[in-house]
Parts: sequence; C-alpha cells; structure tokens
Amino acid sequence: MGMKILLSNDDGFDALGIRKLREILKKNNHDVFIVAPDKNQSATSHSLTLTVPLRIRQMNKNEWMTTGTPTDCVLIATHGLIKQKMDLVISGINHGPNMGEDVLYSGTVAAAMEGVMMGIPSVAFSLASFSTLDFSGAEEVVIKLLRIVSEIKYRRMLLNVNIPNVSGSKVKGYKFTRLGSRVYTDTLITKKDPRGKKYYWIGGEKPSFKIKNGTDFQAIERNYVSITPISVDITDYKALSNLSRRRY
Repeated sequence: MGMKILLSNDDGFDALGIRKLREILKKNNHDVFIVAPDKNQSATSHSLTLTVPLRIRQMNKNEWMTTGTPTDCVLIATHGLIKQKMDLVISGINHGPNMGEDVLYSGTVAAAMEGVMMGIPSVAFSLASFSTLDFSGAEEVVIKLLRIVSEIKYRRMLLNVNIPNVSGSKVKGYKFTRLGSRVYTDTLITKKDPRGKKYYWIGGEKPSFKIKNGTDFQAIERNYVSITPISVDITDYKALSNLSRRRY
C-alpha cells in the first residue's frame, strides 16, 4: 500500500528535481501532493513569510504553487491546505549538494525540517553537482530511502541525503555519515548601477570541502550515497555540560 507523501523544494515548482521525484513516487504507487515555491528560494534557510500576504495557486490535482518559502510551503500544506494526513515529507531533489554547514542555509533541508516539526518523518534529497545534472541513479536511491524510513518508524526523523552525480551503475552504495566541514571562500562583490549607486553581490569561488573519514563529503567523493541523520535540537550538549559546572 502506498504512502501519502508531501513534496516541496527550494528550486521552484517547475524544477526538474521535484518533477523527477514526483515521477518516481507515482510510478511506485504513492499518493503524491506538491506544495512548492513559485520561484527559486535557494539559501532561504528556515525562514517564514510574515510581513506580506502569501498567494497560493492550484496548478493540477493535488499540486499547488505558492509565493512563499520552502518552510511556508510545508506549513501551509499541513495546516489545512491538504486535508489528508501525510505519512512522509520529501524535499528536493535539489539541484546541487547540501552537505556540511550548508544545511544551515538550505531551503531544501528547511522544508524537511518543518515536516519533522509537524511530527512527520522527512527526507531531504540533493544531487551533488553544481553543473550538469544526472538523475539516472535517483530512482533506486529514493526507493531505498523509503524502505529505510518505513523500517525505522520514527516520527522525529530527518534524513539529509546527497546523491553522487553519476549514472546509476556507478553509485557504489550507501553510507551513513556525519556532516563534514566546508571551506568558505565567500566574498562581497561591490559594483555600481548606471546612476552611480553601489550595489552588492555575495559571491566567490565554488565551495570546497575538507574530506574527512565518515563525512558526507567523503562519501560523495567516493560515489556513495550519503545519508546523514539531522536533529532539530541544535543544543551543544558538551558545552552545556561544561558551563553547568561553573558557578556564577
């Protein structure tokens, strides 16, 4: 029996990744519902739209496009837009990796995290490439992850999944990983408009990463699917323990 699955993303309603995900899930007899942004919302993190009205437009049966962020989309869906109770929230498939500290910026991961906060197991899928996208290995990965989710049966579970950008036959397997660490080279680019006023771009080179044992970066580097469990609770328990011993 298929699951009721809510899809969202940060690349937008018409993005190739979410269309591919819809195709895979419907092919495997799941009931698919889509609530996704009307434009690219990359790096919006877990932001909510609170100062302007949200617009919702139904595009097809069980498919809606909104003017909101990925977090808005999941909140809207679970707070009344969709009457059925979802078994799973899936975000993605993102056009680009979400590994290491980048998960803190990611709208893809934020949509999945909102699902967990609503008490629904959630998975964020990303294809680890900044250029040409090869979704040929995605179907097997998605079906495998659905099996893992159904076996664990943990409603507060959030899995961040990065898929190597290679053909399905070249995917070596699956690794449960921890988040790695990104090497930041971001810069602030200053320019002037035709009227002589300054404007700014946040730019820099493509990100690089520290390849350490057991990390998501190492798994992707070796053509393994990286599966990282992520907690909504970001408390630093080691620091909390140390601070609690101090007297003030």
